[in-house]
Amino acid sequence: MGILEGKRILVTGVLTDASIGFHIARVAQEQGAEVALTAYPRPTLTERTAKRLPSGPDSPPPVIELDVTNTEQLDALAGNLRDHGFDNLDGVVHAIAFAPQTALGGTFLETPWEDVATAVHASTYSLKSLTMACLPLMKDGGSVVGLDFDATKAWPVYDWMGVAKAGLESCARYLAKYLGPQGIRVNLVAAGPLATMAAKSIPGFESITDLWSQNAPLGWDLKDSEPTARACVALLSDWFPATTGEIVHVDGGLHSVGAGS
Repeated sequence: MGILEGKRILVTGVLTDASIGFHIARVAQEQGAEVALTAYPRPTLTERTAKRLPSGPDSPPPVIELDVTNTEQLDALAGNLRDHGFDNLDGVVHAIAFAPQTALGGTFLETPWEDVATAVHASTYSLKSLTMACLPLMKDGGSVVGLDFDATKAWPVYDWMGVAKAGLESCARYLAKYLGPQGIRVNLVAAGPLATMAAKSIPGFESITDLWSQNAPLGWDLKDSEPTARACVALLSDWFPATTGEIVHVDGGLHSVGAGS
């Protein structure tokens, strides 16, 4: 038996098999979970990717279109999950972040508010929106896990996404506070940089990755999402029953020594 045996988990942010969300869904299935996926902006691509999960091409998990900034789609999420046989949820994975190009790459001082607002809506407020959309299916409590990137420092080129991640960390703490009485835990996994499609779209991304390759005490493999996925699955399980409002770093230890150490 796996540590998620019998649990139902919703995973967002799966686009390709390079997505961190894909690897979380994969490890969750390997640990016994029944998984559902959300997709945006290309549900057909997510549907193809879903067939590569351990459940196989003949029984892929359901894929539900969801733009986390779209109120109508959020309102319909619980009903859509029920239509696919998910009458309850034990866990939710928030693996969503987006910022316009003007909000990244060293143009911090020139970014207009409209683009900052887009980044904060999609990357920060969406944790609250997604959690509340799933709440009707979490009557017995459960675990919400979000993907983070250490927001205690100003990283090269990360710019307004760093601000959005700082907001995400605060949002998770407030959700933990308000949802704790309902038995719902809310935690984040702060991963080191990984070679996803989203990361590759950040101008100058290699200036961040170089810091990890040179300074992480345990080393860091940009192409290995397994450690991050395992941490998320552990937090989704019952092995952390009294942990909430926490940030678990899965970054080879860089956060403990600082860049350039």
